[in-house]
Amino acid sequence: MSTLSGISEELAEIEGQISDVFRALSNGFQKLEKIKDSSRQSRQLEELTGKMRDCKRLIKDFDREVKDLEYKNDPQTNKMLNEKKQSMIKELNSYVALKKQYANTLENKRVELFEGPGEGFAEENVLLASSMTNEQLVDHGNKMMDETDQIIERSKKVVHDTVDVGTETAASLKAQTEQMSRIVNELDSIHFSIKKASQLVKEIGRQVATDRCIMGLLFLIVLGVVAIIIVKIVNPHNKDIRDIPGLAPPAPSRKLLWEPN
Repeated sequence: MSTLSGISEELAEIEGQISDVFRALSNGFQKLEKIKDSSRQSRQLEELTGKMRDCKRLIKDFDREVKDLEYKNDPQTNKMLNEKKQSMIKELNSYVALKKQYANTLENKRVELFEGPGEGFAEENVLLASSMTNEQLVDHGNKMMDETDQIIERSKKVVHDTVDVGTETAASLKAQTEQMSRIVNELDSIHFSIKKASQLVKEIGRQVATDRCIMGLLFLIVLGVVAIIIVKIVNPHNKDIRDIPGLAPPAPSRKLLWEPN
């Protein structure tokens, strides 16, 4: 990994992950050899198959990264990387072959499990039939036919129950689908109402802002008029301030008829 670190950190990381998977595969197959139960062996084999699938994906990532860096590296480095990739593929193929070997062994065990008792039972039936009289054979055949009829009736009942359950499930799914459709329609209506309410709130906000501007302007005008009135009262002879229409000028001060000398 130290060699790959000098070439690419990503290559070194992928190689480390592949090494971890190979180590887990080795330990997993060693554990598989010690397991005697077929079901546990199958579960262990499925887990190892998943790890091999992950390893295959990592090798593809490694190959993709090698091809991306091929134009940057010298021929010797590219050769070393390709040999490392081939070594990884070879090791993975060895685990794949080992997995197939265990899978075939498990399959043979299943065949023996299902076929072995049946063959013995058939041989036993042949021996019993050879020792029976015709009447016993007929009775035995009728008994087997009755048992077969009972099995068929039970199978019919199972099929009928399955059909009923399927019908109820389909009806329930249909009702749930209709309910979901109604919910979606209600959500669309709510979304539309919220959108309209948002637009209305924006319009009200703009109107309120306009009203505030108008009220502020009127307030400034009133303040100006009041200020002019006050100035006019305080200094009535100021010619720079025009008279306000509708507002009479202040009355002149009356002179006394006689003035003291």
